[in-house]
Amino acid sequence: MKRHNVAELLQSENFLQEVTLNAWVRTFRSNRFIALNDGSTINNIQCVIDFENTDETILKRITTGAAISVKGYLKESLGKEQAVEIQVSEIEILGDCSPEEYPIQPKKHSLEFLRENAHLRGRTNTFGAVMRVRSALSFAVHSYFVQNGFYNLHTPIITGSDAEGAGEMFRVSTLDQKNPPLNDKGGIDYTQDFFGKETNLTVSGQLEAETYAMALSKVYTFGPTFRAENSNTSRHLAEFWMIEPEVAFNDLDANMDLSEDFIKNVIQYVLDNCKDDLRFLEERLLLEDKSKPTIERSEMTLLEKLNFVIDNNFKRVSYTEAIEILKNSTPNKKKKFKYIITEWGADLQSEHERFLVEKHFNCPVILFDYPANIKAFYMRLNDDGKTVRAMDVLFPGIGEIVGGSQREERYDVLKAKIKALNIDDKELWWYLDTRKFGTAIHSGFGLGFERLVQFITGMGNIRDVIPFPRTPENAEF
Repeated sequence: MKRHNVAELLQSENFLQEVTLNAWVRTFRSNRFIALNDGSTINNIQCVIDFENTDETILKRITTGAAISVKGYLKESLGKEQAVEIQVSEIEILGDCSPEEYPIQPKKHSLEFLRENAHLRGRTNTFGAVMRVRSALSFAVHSYFVQNGFYNLHTPIITGSDAEGAGEMFRVSTLDQKNPPLNDKGGIDYTQDFFGKETNLTVSGQLEAETYAMALSKVYTFGPTFRAENSNTSRHLAEFWMIEPEVAFNDLDANMDLSEDFIKNVIQYVLDNCKDDLRFLEERLLLEDKSKPTIERSEMTLLEKLNFVIDNNFKRVSYTEAIEILKNSTPNKKKKFKYIITEWGADLQSEHERFLVEKHFNCPVILFDYPANIKAFYMRLNDDGKTVRAMDVLFPGIGEIVGGSQREERYDVLKAKIKALNIDDKELWWYLDTRKFGTAIHSGFGLGFERLVQFITGMGNIRDVIPFPRTPENAEF
């Protein structure tokens, strides 16, 4: 007999059909009603048993968390909570679950407690919803790029270059940690290492993606990236996933068009395909807001926030204009900002970005033409010699969600920028080569996947939108 899942059974109107369902027990009450969930939906299905004709030893083993198999008939439910239920004829216990030891009981648990039990937290409503949304969003990302003529590129996880130039990288080595070989200067001799040079886990696939954009025109990467940044904030992970499209012949304006169209499309996909999960997550946020002081409560519900992004054109504002707006803003003049804006060249913080989105323009914002000295070496230098063709997409409640640029396609300019930053051009000879052989204008951006999942689900901590978070002093599971 075909095995069904909860999602399809709850949508079925084929009453009196015989069904088989394997799932986990959420609750068991009155020795008669079992709520089962198999992860296919946030909703449970009620199974009704004839306890008078069910073996007592079986009844005792139907506990929260137990895996069971039920056979029976689908029938119209008399209750108000759902349209259908299963009238059970057979029960088999697939896996027992001790109620004394099982930590995920049917009650409210703190998110911190659930992080400590990350191997089991997927069985809760909150994390089941988040992970289904994450899965749908991942599918939407690939679908968007494929439908728009992009080729998926798997860039290296192990690399010898630092794309961001920040130096916060995890080293990859097979050398003896206690007694590594040394060179003539007393430093570690990486020529004797596995790759014959110092290597690290990648912070970005961008540089490699650029080389293939100059061959395939439109490529994108979607893979794991790593930052050894010793940060314990709610916005940082040491291991996360990055979406990075690179497009030949695109200037900055086309890059901004792409980022806006991409974001709107993937959010719309989730709105269309994750209605139950989003509704639950919205209700969860509303309850959470009630416990906060009025001043800290969200101005928009979760669904309002998502539709806010889809329904509004992204306002394009130069960095220079944004600085003037921020300098003259009330929170800046009254020193309500933690970081006061005093002059052009300041590196904008989340509070500034959110002010522009939520208070000043009341729509998503794309800032462009940033000061060259606060941006990466690969961004195209403008004719003024002090700004680069960079862009950041800013969202309500989160600030920057996308960072990108038109890349520096001119060989001499790129080489001079690399030299000025004391980057060894011998390490990037292959990157420079693409500027010698058929160079062309090209652009791209990076979007941290977890940041996007966090925005769409409304979760307050980025550790709660990835199955097993990696953060300082935390590599459990």
